[in-house]
Amino acid sequence: MSPRLRFAPSPTGYLHVGGARTALFNWLLARKVGGTLVLRIEDTDRQRSSDAHTEAILHGMRWLGLDWDEGPVFQGAGLDRHVEDVERMLSSGKAYRDFSTPQEGEADRAEEMEHGTRTRRARQRADALGRDEAGARAARGEPHAVRFRVPDGETVWEDMVHGETRFRNREIDDLVLLRSDGTPTYNLAVVSDDAHMGITHVIRGDDHLSNTPKQILIYEALGLSVPMFGHVPLILGPDGKRLSKRHGATAVGAYEEEGILPEAMVNFLALLGWSPGDDREVFELSELIEAFSMERVGKKSSVFDVTKLEWLNGQHLARRLTADLIPLVLDALERADPALASAARSRAPEWLSRLVDLLKVRARTLDDLADQARPFLAPVGEYDERAARKQFKRPGEVRERLSALVGVLAETDWSEPALEQALRSLAEARGEGAGKFIHPLRLALTGRGASPGIFEVLVLLGRDGALGRIEAAERHLGSLPEDDAPA
Repeated sequence: MSPRLRFAPSPTGYLHVGGARTALFNWLLARKVGGTLVLRIEDTDRQRSSDAHTEAILHGMRWLGLDWDEGPVFQGAGLDRHVEDVERMLSSGKAYRDFSTPQEGEADRAEEMEHGTRTRRARQRADALGRDEAGARAARGEPHAVRFRVPDGETVWEDMVHGETRFRNREIDDLVLLRSDGTPTYNLAVVSDDAHMGITHVIRGDDHLSNTPKQILIYEALGLSVPMFGHVPLILGPDGKRLSKRHGATAVGAYEEEGILPEAMVNFLALLGWSPGDDREVFELSELIEAFSMERVGKKSSVFDVTKLEWLNGQHLARRLTADLIPLVLDALERADPALASAARSRAPEWLSRLVDLLKVRARTLDDLADQARPFLAPVGEYDERAARKQFKRPGEVRERLSALVGVLAETDWSEPALEQALRSLAEARGEGAGKFIHPLRLALTGRGASPGIFEVLVLLGRDGALGRIEAAERHLGSLPEDDAPA
């Protein structure tokens, strides 16, 4: 039988990076072994579930490129089957009806806290009541829960990540299968759904580890085949605590909005808990499928390092075809400043392609690339203060150099080799280093202390645009007092 895996998010929030990593590991294994991936939306929590969250989850999956073979299937549609499975366990004595009052339940919990052990008082009350009387009270409509009768012994399974894993059954409470309102609990619904869908492999986070023995016991009570389980390590924040909103964005959609490429996010998520066994860090999706295996998933938690994510994003930006990036850059410009996006759309396609090609190897995110594009699409409104203190020091001298440079460049063929030759020849003729001209020129052209190669900048700005900006810088320098730094 071909392996069948599932990703089963709850639509009570957006697609969290931890959930996305779980979806990715399931997807990679399914694609690696030619299996089937089922998408199931676990919407039994009606109060917290929403269509908006469901759509956000589906959008996040599609953005990451993680397609599914079946679904989305909604867990709520299986309610009748969930109840039927509970009835089977009641008939076989594997479950019992619990008519405990809230006060009795509170007293049971307090006693267990005091003694540090399971007392199973609810089971004792049910056994004293008897199955016939319990059935009669249920038939009269008396509210009650249905609990699973945890057997003696221990539950053992071979985890795909942790190896042999054991739980002593006496430490497991007689878990509720059906609440008093007739709705199924998580552990019951998951087992019923996974069995119904023929799921053979369950890959999920370590936070579900304690649920696994309960679910295995339910599988066995229903006479069902138990799937293979693999529990992947949790994702931590830089402080070593479980990743949460206090560490910043945790929803995948937020990183899409911040200019992260989907292939970079997938690459980053894959490395959170999995290693290829060599020094590779940058992967295309096809390479991840080829290299992935559950044997290479580690047991230790991983740290969500935004700096690493942005570095990987920069690697994938540089790899992306420029033509594919242009629409994404225009969207990023629109987010930053609609006027910039309008200016970009008004330029010739060839010019815009050269600009993106020049900047993509320097940027870490799409938003970063859009920011670096700003000086090429809008006039320099102000000069970076830190760079100006250094490069516009002694304004008279700098102004004179820029004036001499304008005179030379105005008569030069507007190509990178010719412009570079002209600037270096001028510096040599004056007995000065080329940097004396290049650094203030960069500030004059872009308003910034860093940019792509200065001769590439000159060509992109064009003769009139570049000379106009240098002359504007001259006027600015003329307004500064003659001391060691601009006022």
